Amino acid sequence: MQRKFLLDKILFIPSYIPPHKESSEVASPLDRLSMVELAVASYPRFIPSSIEIEAKERSYSIITLGKIKKIFPDAGIFFILGIDAFLEIDTWRDYKKVMEQCYFIVISRPGYCLDDARRILDWKYVDSMYELSQYEEIKEDKLNLFKIFLLSIDALDISSTEVRKRVKSRDSIRGLVSKAVGAYIEKHKLYQ
Repeated sequence: MQRKFLLDKILFIPSYIPPHKESSEVASPLDRLSMVELAVASYPRFIPSSIEIEAKERSYSIITLGKIKKIFPDAGIFFILGIDAFLEIDTWRDYKKVMEQCYFIVISRPGYCLDDARRILDWKYVDSMYELSQYEEIKEDKLNLFKIFLLSIDALDISSTEVRKRVKSRDSIRGLVSKAVGAYIEKHKLYQ
């Protein structure tokens, strides 16, 4: 994906308090940041960011985007998320403003259909969607025409919900998280 969209870096931004989850369901913000750091450590262009955690308030994309634009004023910003999260976009705070401020890369997820992205938004946004073929790279002309890119990938059926559930029931999470993240979860007795 990084090559497909010619992205210089990809920020991984854990929320301080995720707006769509109960705080009792997730690890502490610092634990989640530590796990992100461990997960991306061997990828130099993947950058863990504490921007939402440092705010120490409920995280909203519209606020975070404003902060990112101040840090990277000349950058084209791409918001990368799974189709499962994108299908809830109309519940986000100021989602129409969010959609005006960046490009979206919506990734397929097992159990979801990318075409469902077209049913949740009005025609203005649907007309700005483009479904990429697997080997297609984005050129400048596409960025001038489209704002939402739908990308089908071969994704494993892994979710944070499943990881938490397995840890709680003492089932193995091998293959769902990296060894370093699994060791961190065990050491800090998370999700138990």
